Amino acid sequence: MIPKKNPKADYSRYSLIFFQLGLIIMLTITYFSLEWRSYERDDNFMDALSIDKIIEEEIPIVNLNTPPPPPPPTAAPEVLKIVENIAEVEETVVQSTETSQNEKVEIVSVASVKVEEQEEEITVPFAVIEQAPIYPGCENAPKKEQRDCFQQKIEQHVRDNFTYPQVALELGIQGRVYVLFEIDKDGSVINLKFRAPDKNLEQEARRIISKLPKFIPGKQRGKPVKVAFSIPINFTIQNQ
Repeated sequence: MIPKKNPKADYSRYSLIFFQLGLIIMLTITYFSLEWRSYERDDNFMDALSIDKIIEEEIPIVNLNTPPPPPPPTAAPEVLKIVENIAEVEETVVQSTETSQNEKVEIVSVASVKVEEQEEEITVPFAVIEQAPIYPGCENAPKKEQRDCFQQKIEQHVRDNFTYPQVALELGIQGRVYVLFEIDKDGSVINLKFRAPDKNLEQEARRIISKLPKFIPGKQRGKPVKVAFSIPINFTIQNQ
């Protein structure tokens, strides 16, 4: 037995309609897929506020009916007193100081004026003086050895007269005292200057330098001059 198809169940006659509907659906899907756009979200976006319009406030003009300031006070006019011209004024005659051509001019001779040269006070360092000061007892030494003899005598004088201050010894104060003095034109010691870590050490250094003898002054270009000399004095406590 051969089955028969129902003519109403024959869908082949609707194939054209189904083809067109499928075509439309595919075209629509293709169109939207091509036109579809996506944007990446930017988390670093910062809001910015732009104000282009400046708000201006109108201030109303108010007229205040204030009276004008009073005029400045005027000074009272001075009263002039009229005095009768009784006193007589004597006129003084000013004589001219100009000389006439007929007046003779006397020429006074001027005696020659002597100009005395003033000696300039200079202080020369001991290291560059032409002829160094001489310590008493070094005058018989050769000239080349007189400078070394001077320094040796100074050091010997410090050692012979040195006494450690008792206060500084008890307090354990020690250090170096820098002494600067000048040997004057007559050989005396002047202008003592000290730089010490303690006053007791400075007083002892002053006492030692004040006992220096009178020197034979140094000379520069054959003339006696002041000579600056410096020496350090060490104060050291030795442990027994």
